[in-house]
Amino acid sequence: MNRRDLAAVTPWITAAAVEAGAQLPARVMERLGIGRRAALTLLRRLQAAQWLVFEGTPGKGRMRGGVWRPGALRQVVQRYALAGLQEDLPWSRDFAPHFMLPPEVARMARHAFTELLNNAVDHSGGTQVTVSMRQTPLQLQLLVSDDGCGLFERIADAHAIADPTLAMLELSKGKLTSQPDRHTGRGLFFSSRLADVFDLHANASAFQYRGWDHRGWFKSRPLARQGTSVYLAIALDTPRTLDAVLRAHSLDGDGYGFDRTVVPLRLLADGDGGALDSRALARRVAARLQRFRRAELDFTGIGEIGHGFADELFRVAAHGHPALQMVPVGAVPRVTAMIDAVRGG
Repeated sequence: MNRRDLAAVTPWITAAAVEAGAQLPARVMERLGIGRRAALTLLRRLQAAQWLVFEGTPGKGRMRGGVWRPGALRQVVQRYALAGLQEDLPWSRDFAPHFMLPPEVARMARHAFTELLNNAVDHSGGTQVTVSMRQTPLQLQLLVSDDGCGLFERIADAHAIADPTLAMLELSKGKLTSQPDRHTGRGLFFSSRLADVFDLHANASAFQYRGWDHRGWFKSRPLARQGTSVYLAIALDTPRTLDAVLRAHSLDGDGYGFDRTVVPLRLLADGDGGALDSRALARRVAARLQRFRRAELDFTGIGEIGHGFADELFRVAAHGHPALQMVPVGAVPRVTAMIDAVRGG
């Protein structure tokens, strides 16, 4: 069995080891339709690749009198029909029992897992969702892929935002949902903030967020597939906690109110050094910011802004929403000078 063949086994061998233990060779024989010798050879290869450990004393040419357990590498892959799916059951039944995670990582994984799966159930309009979770010695990795209409098509229908980049700008602010009577637009936002790596693919567009880079979202190369795919990875030794992430966007940092947001303006620029000029673009930036008490407008990567853009954002919009703090961050001196000019009248 070559490396490609091993890849066909790893999506289910972790759960099989947890459930079968000492009877794992028989389980493998039955599932693959192979003899005992071939099954033991496969298990030894998986052991060498860190997918399994054997607790016992193997004899010459044999591995009896012991128990097979999952190793440092673990993976579970499941496909579900979306109709009637309750997102907490797959986590508690099919995934959580098969992983050994630090407590805080487990809490963050459960939060992201259930939020992303619920998004697929409630918003995708699809029929199936595939969930893959993998643990390595360094990371927990989660992939949720549905076969629905795609996230950006859903936003276009619900909010008349046809451009995926502008839709991503709204998603990056938070509190955006296609079902405001049932959701508050927190799930995808906070799931991205839990991760070290977060990739979003839908409708021939892709964006990525990196936990160590506080400049926000980047455009990426999309996957050629239907529906929405969300991938995230969390370092097993991360200092991040679910509670800290949920508190980070309250204005005082103590409560759980979603009062503060950061708007990554580089999404709107054509590469580094891009300029933001029009009032229409400024109005898109300002859209829905009144739902927050503080909005940090991140100008990282923006080389200059036009007077119309600055005036619409920092005078017109600011006067229209006096309770909102609009704070520019990451601005180069030229951008800061233009902002000061319009604020100064």
